Order: sequence, then C-alpha cells, then structure tokens
Amino acid sequence: MNNSISRKEAISKLALTPFAVSFGNYLGDKELEDLSKIMKEGLKGNLKHSVCRWCYPNIPLEQLCEASKEIGIQSIELLNPQEWIVVKKYGLTCAMANSSPLHITKGFNNPIYHEQLKKDYLGLLSKANDFGIEKIICFSGNRDYVSREGGLENCLKGLDEIIQEASKLGITICMELLNSKIDHIDYQCDKTAWGVELVNRLGNDHFKLLYDIYHMQIMEGDVIRTIQTYSDYFAHYHTGGVPGRHEIGETQELNYSAIMKAIVETGYDGFIGQEFIPSSEKPLESLKEGVRICDV
Repeated sequence: MNNSISRKEAISKLALTPFAVSFGNYLGDKELEDLSKIMKEGLKGNLKHSVCRWCYPNIPLEQLCEASKEIGIQSIELLNPQEWIVVKKYGLTCAMANSSPLHITKGFNNPIYHEQLKKDYLGLLSKANDFGIEKIICFSGNRDYVSREGGLENCLKGLDEIIQEASKLGITICMELLNSKIDHIDYQCDKTAWGVELVNRLGNDHFKLLYDIYHMQIMEGDVIRTIQTYSDYFAHYHTGGVPGRHEIGETQELNYSAIMKAIVETGYDGFIGQEFIPSSEKPLESLKEGVRICDV
C-alpha cells in the first residue's frame, strides 16, 4: 500500500475499484480466522467502532464490509451515496457521509462556493434522510487570504440554510478540524477554538465538529484536556498515529486507550472512526488492533 496516499487520492482510486473482486484474492484462510477470534469475547460496547473507507483503497468495499463485521465494526464511513446501499446490505451503517465534490480546499469560508455547496448539500440531505444517515462531513476550505473573522462570517452565511434543513431532518453537519501544518496547508478550521466559535455563532445543535485526534495533536496537543473541555462541541472522532498517520499502537506518540477513556467519561457513546493509513502488509490486522486499542 502507498503509505503517503492522501484522502483525495484514495477516493479517486476507490472510484475505479470493482466490488466484484474475489474475497480470497486479499485474505488468506489464516487471516480470516484471526479476524474472527476477536468476536469470541465480544467488544465492551462503550463506544461504537467505524472505519474510514479511503484508508483501504486496495480492498473492495464488499470485502471491507465482511472484514468489518468480523472485527465488530458497525460502520464504514466517508462514503458517497451510491456506496450506502452496499454497507446497508451487510447490516452496517455509514456514521459519517462524504459531502460535496468540492471537498476540502473549497469550502464555506469562501462565498464563491456557496451556491454550489448549497445545491450539493441540500440534495445530499434528502438522500441521507432516505437512508437513515445521521451525519455529513463539511469543511471550512483553505484560507486563500480570508481572515479569521471573515472566514467565520462567510461560513455562517453559507451554512445557515443548510443547517436549518439538516435540523428538520435530524441530520448533523460536522466540520472537520484538520492540521494546516503538514497535510492540509492553508486550511482554515485548523484550531479547536475557531471551530468552537463557529458552532457558537450558528447556535444549532445540528452543527458540530469532527474532532480528528491526529490532526489536533499536530496543531495543538493537549488532546485529553481539549476533549474534556469541549466535548459538547464534538459529534464524532477520528484516529491516526502521530507522526505519520499510521497505526495507533506503540510506534507513535499518542496513548489512544487513555484518550478513549477520556472520551467515554464525557458521556460520549457514539462512533470512533479509525482513519489511520496501515503501514503493515496485513492492513486488516492493523484495523483489528486499532479497534482493540479503542475498545475501552
């Protein structure tokens, strides 16, 4: 697997990946047996487990569904509408849906994209409601010389009608906090305080933040205290090892078990999305281990 692959590159590659590839082409009998062992004792159930599709570009979606069920994962996320029916067939959900094709760099902080974003999100909300999708991701976009205050005001204007419609349908729009230091240079919503300010100004429970632990460790650190302080603003969490965005075990600097315990103590019982890029030759074993670490 290409360890340096980006989310955008992975999504492009996945669009070309056929679902009808033989399951046996990717997993041997021994790996399938190992994956099933974790279910014998069962998971604790304090948190729900999800996996981000784009991190596994070489594995067909149907195979990822099968493996996820074996591990105890209940959701495959960051999917497009045509993929929702696939996970539903396997009794899984999509805890966080993809959004506009404009993606990360062209977001609500720039008024020139508002018309397109409004069209994309209103159409997506209708489809999500039909499928029972409860959360949809969104992005601030890159600064492109937009000031801190200007970005907040532009996001407020661009999101207002969309959030009102989402509220009617019981769907939450979640803006992701991303690092602007390494992976998403110039991204505006790169600090918790900026995102919290936007949530406060919108003043609607159907707009929250996606707290990506990997990204915020790079930008801010102080992860556990931030979660304790601002948990009411966070509707979803993503994982990833720092540095490198690989496995979340002992090869990186974060103590994910302690972080997950802190999340549970806030009263959160929603989904934890594994969003690390496996460096192992057995990526599904890495995924199983990630779930084990986060199952507190």
